[in-house]
Amino acid sequence: MTRIALWGYGDAMVNIIDRDAVRQLVADGRAQLVEVLPEAEYAWAHLPGAVNLPLAALDTAAGGLDPEQAVIVYCHDWLCDLSPRAAHRLDRLGFREVHDYRPGKMDWLAADLPYEGSAELVSRNVRRDPVTAGLDDALDELTERIIADPAGLAVVVDEDDVVQGVVGSGELKGADLNATAERVMRVGVTTVRPSEQLGPLIQRMDRARLDHVVVTQTDGRLVGLFGLGDVRSPESESDLG
Repeated sequence: MTRIALWGYGDAMVNIIDRDAVRQLVADGRAQLVEVLPEAEYAWAHLPGAVNLPLAALDTAAGGLDPEQAVIVYCHDWLCDLSPRAAHRLDRLGFREVHDYRPGKMDWLAADLPYEGSAELVSRNVRRDPVTAGLDDALDELTERIIADPAGLAVVVDEDDVVQGVVGSGELKGADLNATAERVMRVGVTTVRPSEQLGPLIQRMDRARLDHVVVTQTDGRLVGLFGLGDVRSPESESDLG
């Protein structure tokens, strides 16, 4: 359920809101979306349609906003204090409805939502159709799909699409084909978020000799699979050296 006002700052007319509330307000055309980070961070990645009003220039730049329309401010993540400071400042400047998206843009990016900017993230390169299996799927049916797939593995998910493990060639070797995916799967596999930057991730995968990693949202739900051969942007490949 979307919650627009999670809690306030004392007597100030500022609301802390979550990701679903941001999407609802923007979709309804009821809010102006403002990133208060410096210009370089905004250029790297920002929410679609957001304008950049760095906190240091807010008093001057706020004149370009409509004080009668709701304003949503955000910064990097929960640890960043720029958005609460900006929200209070806008309240002081007379804006009638100010919302602070406190989790920030990293929460947005980790949720596999669209973004604008130059960032090369996993979300733009993830393979979204990996082989998947339910916990009770039999190996005799699953094996053929795994062998035929370039990644050579299946991601095992539960009824809520939360990742439980993987089944690859190592798990299939010598396994009873009448067994279930749950019985033979490798539990505790490494996962990454859609917000991961490609360069550092590829370097970590190379050091760990991993060809693929499972991509999930922060609640563990499957997004897809990222492999070293899945980078689509020539520019990102050159950036990786």
